[in-house]
Amino acid sequence: MGRIKSIMVKRAAKQLLNDDHVFSDNFDHNKGLLGNTMPSKPIRNRIAGYIARLIRAQKNPKVKKKTLVMEENTYNKEDY
Repeated sequence: MGRIKSIMVKRAAKQLLNDDHVFSDNFDHNKGLLGNTMPSKPIRNRIAGYIARLIRAQKNPKVKKKTLVMEENTYNKEDY
């Protein structure tokens, strides 16, 4: 449940990534870049964290473990 982000945070993060800002996968660096441009500190921190998470996901794409487990557990009715 800790990874649920509001639509506002996702939309703002994606717009900022499309701009010419140089974000990284480091939360503190992103937080410093956003500075006082955000309406409040919690929103700034959420956006900075989400941007860091998106960049990490782009650098290191992985298949989720749940997906692999579900694929192993799938079966066909014809097998039984």
